Amino acid sequence: MIRENFEKNMLELQNKMGEMVEATVVAMEKAFTALEKQDMTIALAVIEEDADIDALENEINQMATWLMAKEQPVSRDLRRILSMIKMSAEIERVADFAVNISKSTIKIGKTDSLLPLTSLVQMKDISMDMLKKALKSFVEEDIVLAKEVCDLDDRVDEKNYQNYKALIDSIQQHPEQAEEIVQLLFINRFVERTADHITNMAESTAYFIKGELFDLN
Repeated sequence: MIRENFEKNMLELQNKMGEMVEATVVAMEKAFTALEKQDMTIALAVIEEDADIDALENEINQMATWLMAKEQPVSRDLRRILSMIKMSAEIERVADFAVNISKSTIKIGKTDSLLPLTSLVQMKDISMDMLKKALKSFVEEDIVLAKEVCDLDDRVDEKNYQNYKALIDSIQQHPEQAEEIVQLLFINRFVERTADHITNMAESTAYFIKGELFDLN
């Protein structure tokens, strides 16, 4: 019965992490919708709704701390809890990048967009695929899928470099749009960092499964 209750609590903790992932994917998709449509209302909504994701992280931390104090787990159970704490922090950072992208969108405002010069949307799509796979690899304890997440980070890095070059070149061609280009450079960096944090999640999964620290990237 004790073990059954413990597993029930662990499942609740895992489900809350799933809620965080789902809310973060929504935030990032909305942030890019705001960017593509130059919609300040959507951008502001992303910023305001970030508090809900922060609240979920706090719930996970509080529940995880309570479980460690009450159950005093060891070995694999302890690694599982510690991994969820670390992963929830990584998810929260990804959500913060969605906020940062929305703030950049507001700074860009209404203008003839240079977004099509980049593969930022593709970078975002890859990153969100990574996030979903990172959660799935943890839930299913699939280290092969965790490694796949890290492999996808290489694709994001490639596009990050290509976008950087294209945007730097465009400053010379469109000096009148330098402010927008700078914000797009920031967004490029935000998405690249998003993928890095998701890679950290995959490494936490590997730690949980194998009991060793891995650098999968």
